[in-house]
Amino acid sequence: MKRIGILTGGGDVPGLNSVIKSVVYGGTWHGWDIIGIRRGWEGMTHVNLDDPLSKAHYILPLTRENTRTIDRTGGTYLHTSRTNPSKMKAIPTFLAGRSFPETHKTVNGVSTTVYDMTSQVLSNIERLGIDHLVVIGGDDTLSYASRLDREGVKVIAIPKTMDNDVRNTEYCIGFSTAITRAMAAIERQLTTVGSHERIGLFRVFGRDAGFTALYTAYVTSIRCAIPEYPVELDRFIDLIVADKKRNPSNYSLAILSEGATWQGRVPREYGEPDAYGHRKKVNVAEDLSDEVRKRTGEETVVSDLTYDLRSGEPDFMDKLVSITFGNMALDCLQEGKTNVMMAIVHGCYDRVPIPDPKLGPRHVDVASMYNAERFRPNYNDKLWLPIFLSRLESPTRP
Repeated sequence: MKRIGILTGGGDVPGLNSVIKSVVYGGTWHGWDIIGIRRGWEGMTHVNLDDPLSKAHYILPLTRENTRTIDRTGGTYLHTSRTNPSKMKAIPTFLAGRSFPETHKTVNGVSTTVYDMTSQVLSNIERLGIDHLVVIGGDDTLSYASRLDREGVKVIAIPKTMDNDVRNTEYCIGFSTAITRAMAAIERQLTTVGSHERIGLFRVFGRDAGFTALYTAYVTSIRCAIPEYPVELDRFIDLIVADKKRNPSNYSLAILSEGATWQGRVPREYGEPDAYGHRKKVNVAEDLSDEVRKRTGEETVVSDLTYDLRSGEPDFMDKLVSITFGNMALDCLQEGKTNVMMAIVHGCYDRVPIPDPKLGPRHVDVASMYNAERFRPNYNDKLWLPIFLSRLESPTRP
């Protein structure tokens, strides 16, 4: 009997539970044993398999009975965390006295030590009898899946992030619902922005890539700023003010990725870095609002749409892709193919190599997708493009 482990890491998105249910239903039909690892990579580093309470907290047997209805809601049935086993700031207390490889670094005069607990992860995988590990996550979570791949673990990866910036795929679970939610929120707020005759500025996620802002702008016909192209501030403001004056209702709108900026602006961050070195970014829409008022005297309405976009049940597209990716993962297990990621390439379902973490996230192709003169999506030359409007170079098939 094969034993399949499955985990979700990083931020939750709608559709994760559909993947989990698909793997459980298909796997049990084949007679396999499915176990869930709770709280992502934390479950693989913090579980004490000699302590029944710890084991019950982190290791959850998955059956048709306990996953029957989970696909009706968003979030993740297995819960999640932002844990990086290769850079742990502290060793769990039950492992005190154990030696793990250390890395020391000093940032702004503060010295920190992190520990690589990969040996503990490998030991837990062996002790749990996991033959194959299904990992659902974004570029951070999958970067550690790539590490386990190099360590010889049989991994199958499924990409999820509403930023849609995982390499080797044109689509990640959560992206469609994020755009649907953003579009609906903006259209709802038109009544308020229009009633007060203001400029509406919306911030969405997108630390390194502007897909979420760009595609939302595409379907709402508004201007946008993305991380891949620092805008010229005076021109950007002139255009959104001109939009307002041309509008019979005397309002205008613009949307910004959290990582968007303009020429001469140094992006500001705050708080402690997470397990993958990311700090939170100061709200760029608030900064733009200040600049608009200072330069023009126009009033603004600033809305942060970030977390609302990942909440609730998945839309049709995300549920379709999630179920399909889950069943594709089962096909790979049946065929003995591992160390691959489920993907969409040229608009078609595919399986590709797990992305190389050294390459970082995928970015918007500014030349083809963004009109840098008008700060809008490029609506031209879409004939024969796949449905998500960008075509990857075909990755080498595993």
